[in-house]
Amino acid sequence: MNGRDLVRSVKMVGSVQGLRTVRSAWRRQRADARALPSRGAERARVPGLLVGAEPGPGGGVVRFARSELCIRVASGGAVFWAWDGAEPLPSYALPGPAPEPDPRAVLEPDKDGGWQVVSERLTVVVSRHGAVELRTPGGVMLRRELPPRWWEPVAGGPARWVQRSEVPADARFFGLGGRAAGPRLRDGAYELWNTDPGGRFGPGDDPLYLTMPVQVVVSDAGTHLAFHDNTWAGRVTLREGEEGAGSGHDRPGMCEVRMDGGPLRCWVVAGTPARVLQGWTALTGAPALPPSWALGPQHARWGFGSAREVRRIVAGYRERGLPLSVLHLDIDHYDGHRVFTVDRDRFPDLPQLAEELRERGVRLVSIIDPAVKTEPGYPVFDTGSAVGGAGAFVRDARGRMVRGEVWPGECVYPDFTDPQVRRWWSGLYEERLAQGFSGVWHDMNEPVSFTAFGEPTLPRSARHALEGRGGDHREAHNVYGLAMARAGYEGLCRLRPDERPFLFSRSGWAGMQRYGGTWSGDVTTGWPGLRASLSLVLGLGLCGVPYSGPDVGGFDGSPSPELYLRWFQLGAWLPLFRTHAARDAGRREPWEFGPEVLEHARAALVERERLHPYFVTLAHVARLTGAPYVRPVWWGEPGDRALRECEDAFLLGDALLVAPVLERGTDRRAVRLPRGRWYDTATGEAYEGPGQVLVDAPLSRVPVLVRAGSVVPVRGADGGLELEVWAPPAGHTGGGVVVHDGGDGWELPEAERYTTRLVDGRVVVELDGAGGEVVHPVRVRGL
Repeated sequence: MNGRDLVRSVKMVGSVQGLRTVRSAWRRQRADARALPSRGAERARVPGLLVGAEPGPGGGVVRFARSELCIRVASGGAVFWAWDGAEPLPSYALPGPAPEPDPRAVLEPDKDGGWQVVSERLTVVVSRHGAVELRTPGGVMLRRELPPRWWEPVAGGPARWVQRSEVPADARFFGLGGRAAGPRLRDGAYELWNTDPGGRFGPGDDPLYLTMPVQVVVSDAGTHLAFHDNTWAGRVTLREGEEGAGSGHDRPGMCEVRMDGGPLRCWVVAGTPARVLQGWTALTGAPALPPSWALGPQHARWGFGSAREVRRIVAGYRERGLPLSVLHLDIDHYDGHRVFTVDRDRFPDLPQLAEELRERGVRLVSIIDPAVKTEPGYPVFDTGSAVGGAGAFVRDARGRMVRGEVWPGECVYPDFTDPQVRRWWSGLYEERLAQGFSGVWHDMNEPVSFTAFGEPTLPRSARHALEGRGGDHREAHNVYGLAMARAGYEGLCRLRPDERPFLFSRSGWAGMQRYGGTWSGDVTTGWPGLRASLSLVLGLGLCGVPYSGPDVGGFDGSPSPELYLRWFQLGAWLPLFRTHAARDAGRREPWEFGPEVLEHARAALVERERLHPYFVTLAHVARLTGAPYVRPVWWGEPGDRALRECEDAFLLGDALLVAPVLERGTDRRAVRLPRGRWYDTATGEAYEGPGQVLVDAPLSRVPVLVRAGSVVPVRGADGGLELEVWAPPAGHTGGGVVVHDGGDGWELPEAERYTTRLVDGRVVVELDGAGGEVVHPVRVRGL
């Protein structure tokens, strides 16, 4: 902890707690110095020359002088490779058993003296020195892994390693979890260590709360996803390639993954973007389906302060005709900031308040932090101390509970990598449900405290169960939030088995989508923060986490009316639409910014509610196929290089293209279109893609275009389902999928697929597989 960290901590939490951070930081450093001695002298190792191979199911083992490489093609087409005996399990990314190997994939000699495995979607070629090349069925190189290198401490301990890769010169990198500088990841180093940046962040801050070693690489040769299944701290360094001019040679793109320990193993999925995400979610688990109400507008503030203020805010929405589905209570509703409590003075009738709001169509969601106040007599601390033989809380290498400073004061931390602890913690959610909450919001779960922002709350030497294997915080840190989300999700499922849980978490890891979504965290208030909000949602969607959104308006400070409105308009088109603000940022309700902002915000809210059936459909599509709600504009045409460069617009499902305003004073903006005909939903004007067009972006709205031929489910004037059909061009067909809102239970409704065509100047809409009869009202636009 340096002086800047101390000043920031004191400023944020006060001098008493701020000075306690020094003691906590010293404790952490002393613990690590005792339990994690210096690595000392190291011995470098490379695989060496190939010495033999042994075929096996789906691939086999290739042996080198100093290492061995396992290659296995799964039945779904994903390729697994690992060095030195590493297996797919145990893994926090995989929800169950590893996929079965594809019996058709066979390890066979390659003509250049190496070995290869030919599968339906990829050919894996291993050179005599240990390079691994992934090629398309047509033989085009997608990725080339150079021989890895390990550094092993002579005195013993975990080996650190580096894996360098080459990709085509035209390739573009995406992913790596939530990155503010994205969605396209430029040249630079990206840390793999879940981190609270400390109060607020902007595009230049890295790492953030939810990192994961998942790369999505898009090139002319195809799209692939590479996942290095390793939870240790690491760093990914990227360098885009350069194509040679004239007779010059191409310089391939480069990726370097460095890990401080853990296994060197990787999964690769290739194909179209849709097939890649489908394969990725088949591997790591289908996204949790949010309740229908969680797709509506949501509002939060750190500092509502009382039940009276909550009622005033909800009444303000109703009086002004503003839709509201969810209201979030932050830590100020707790008794002394202690989790799973209620301040009875300020919220004397919380269950009654929740019921009252629910009758008005508004659900309450509760924040939950992992830190537990160290206070004998506090039920959560007492029951946690009695879990198992040693209690539920993380301990250091000497067996003492690790303590940190968080909002309640001195706290301890549950070890969510222990199944016993997860079962205990999941039972605590019964108190939240009894208070009337309908969902939960996990915060501060990287985990962090006020010891030093950017540093681990827990010593790296702190001990964790890691599902019975045992290990330290170096391995457990990045999956702490993921394991907490699992505990919460499983608890809500058990306590309310007839309702789908609503949970979103600030931190997580690969597979986070199985338990819920995430949000941006404390994004800075300003135009750069607005741009970072879109980057985070796009990047997380490509990593398999489809449900996310930012703090509309930014976390800190006071946005200008224009900035607030443009942020509000962006949020209305994202999966998680939530306004939020810090306690010192003032009120962020739409009416606080003047009548003009209120009018335009109302229009955005009304349109969001009108499109609710479309968001329900996208949620089900995400669960079934892994396709995110929010997609980059190159999603359907990754071979279009101009689309790969577009970062200021996105596709919402297959039908809509949203072009948010991300710069001050903008009333017209350029929009890059994929091929086909696109209609401006506000004016009805038609544009032909591919290409770039200039469209109006008045303060009242952001440009939204719709693909010709689309069938978009919307709410009609009577509240029922209506089909909004946009005319296809002559000689072309279109269509769309509609999934009905089946409520908030587990029964999955059937999907309806519609087709559209133009016949004699008339749009014909037909329902596939049911005699073609359409029972819903149809409104045709674009003729």
